[in-house]
Amino acid sequence: MLVFFSTLIFLPYQTSLKLAIYKFWNLEFKKLKKYTSSLNLFFIHTTIIILKTFVTKKSYCRLLLYNLQKESELENILTLNNLTKNFGTLTAVKNLSFTIKKGNVYGILGPNGSGKSTTLGIVLNVVNSSSGDFTWFDGNTSTHEALKKVGAIIERPNFYPYMTAAQNLKLVCQIKEVSSEKIDEKLEIVGLLDRKDSKFRTFSLGMKQRLAIASALLNDPEILILDEPTNGLDPQGIHQIRKIIQKIAAQGTTILLASHLLDEVEKVCSHVVIIRKGVKLYAGPVDEMNASYGFFELKSNQKSALIKWLSQQKEIKNYKEENEIVTAFLAHELDAEDLSRQLFKEGIVLTHLVKRKESLEEQFLQLTDKQ
Repeated sequence: MLVFFSTLIFLPYQTSLKLAIYKFWNLEFKKLKKYTSSLNLFFIHTTIIILKTFVTKKSYCRLLLYNLQKESELENILTLNNLTKNFGTLTAVKNLSFTIKKGNVYGILGPNGSGKSTTLGIVLNVVNSSSGDFTWFDGNTSTHEALKKVGAIIERPNFYPYMTAAQNLKLVCQIKEVSSEKIDEKLEIVGLLDRKDSKFRTFSLGMKQRLAIASALLNDPEILILDEPTNGLDPQGIHQIRKIIQKIAAQGTTILLASHLLDEVEKVCSHVVIIRKGVKLYAGPVDEMNASYGFFELKSNQKSALIKWLSQQKEIKNYKEENEIVTAFLAHELDAEDLSRQLFKEGIVLTHLVKRKESLEEQFLQLTDKQ
């Protein structure tokens, strides 16, 4: 490969030779894709810069550059386009659109009944959509073929109670038509290798959930889909599931999980899609959602004057009253000292002043309260 790139950079501009190399690239590009992950990204980006410097005016090189750049970008795993599902007069999912990129952990967050499980059911081909569509991977892969590269747990894990963990997973391997050689490896990931010969009926709820995750990993999926993975678990079980999700994600598997637990999404996910009554309220990185200016908790014996002053300030986007505390949410940066000084000039004395950063929970409540 290195020889190929080096030759391409320094070859003369003979048309026949250029055409030959372009044909070679088209023939070999698909083979290259499987090795791209092991190529040094620095080398790829350096090659792109050199190619741009020497040969960007040539149409065949533009195509070559395009292919190289696409390989260095994150791939789409799943794309939803205006997905809608109606159950009679009830709209469970309404014009839902978002994209899942390779290598991230996505959380679909929303209250119970917001359409999370329905959305997962549609993309897993167990629920028919009313309108809209979705595509897996490059957009040219059928859902039937795509699901061979997907691992999923929807609702409660079900296995034969009289069979051992290993026996149940062997049966799953036969159903999925995959080798049973990796059963021990997957049990090790979920911390159940020492219980491989224990019958399923002896497992706790947390252990059953972990076995279900091992089952979903047997086909080495490119994406793992989990519906409320910690539902009903005790704090220790929740902690174990979170650690397993983080371990799987660290190995490069894309994860999509549905949850109504804000804490779970904040601790595990890199990206979040917030939905309520089937409508998307936010989609993007968790960090960006938390990148707010924060808020002030204020208390004063001159509460009416304080509220009137807050309503006139461009730095304050909104506020709310709860008991004696007035919470003022910031639209622009403002530190506590400046706020206190400005209020004092207006003759308003504070008896309580605390500046805080909005948690994902507070951001979520602000979004859902608007709907």
